[in-house]
Amino acid sequence: MARSALTMTAATFATTAALLLTACGGEDSSPDDIKGAETGKSSSSPSASASGAADVDRPDVSLPEDLKLVFDFEKPSDTDAAAALDDAANYIRALNHGITEQDVKDPAYGFYSAAGAARYAESQIQEYVDGGWTLTGEDRYYQAETNPVGEGEKAKSILVTFCEDQSKAYGKEVKTGKVHRTEESLASYQKFSLLMAPQQDSPVWRAQQITVEGKAAECRG
Repeated sequence: MARSALTMTAATFATTAALLLTACGGEDSSPDDIKGAETGKSSSSPSASASGAADVDRPDVSLPEDLKLVFDFEKPSDTDAAAALDDAANYIRALNHGITEQDVKDPAYGFYSAAGAARYAESQIQEYVDGGWTLTGEDRYYQAETNPVGEGEKAKSILVTFCEDQSKAYGKEVKTGKVHRTEESLASYQKFSLLMAPQQDSPVWRAQQITVEGKAAECRG
């Protein structure tokens, strides 16, 4: 069972980016019932220190042994771009953590996202919970790019894009443990675009908006 594609027009995405720039580093607009910064547990997983922020109490994004996420990313030389890319990966980890924990209000995704990106994560987790599904196998992410949004010396939002290969990731029934294997096809590939914004007085970057292009031919091969 693949995560659903989510489309957003270029105009809407650009407008959202512009709004974020006017409030860069300010409070996020996540709903009160989507939180995580205050309640998240410290993670013992390597991903907890991925952004080099030992002074931040990051939530647990560990996954079951039968689910492996592979991030084949080259680290950008720019410090902000590297931090944004790291936390974009943490957002994906948090989304999968919520799915495997079967917790629609999992604090992990609320820590790494706000606004549309938080709603997307919640809706994806809800679909898995309602269907009685979880995930197993290997999920690979690659061809990452980072691009600043806006100009000037102030902290910028950064658009992070990357591909996903789900051909070795499978849906698993929660009750029975039965794995539903699928054959590789164009539907196995998706392209993510995440608008990442820095947080005031914190090294954490949060996903604000997300688009997911299904059957992404450019990601195949």
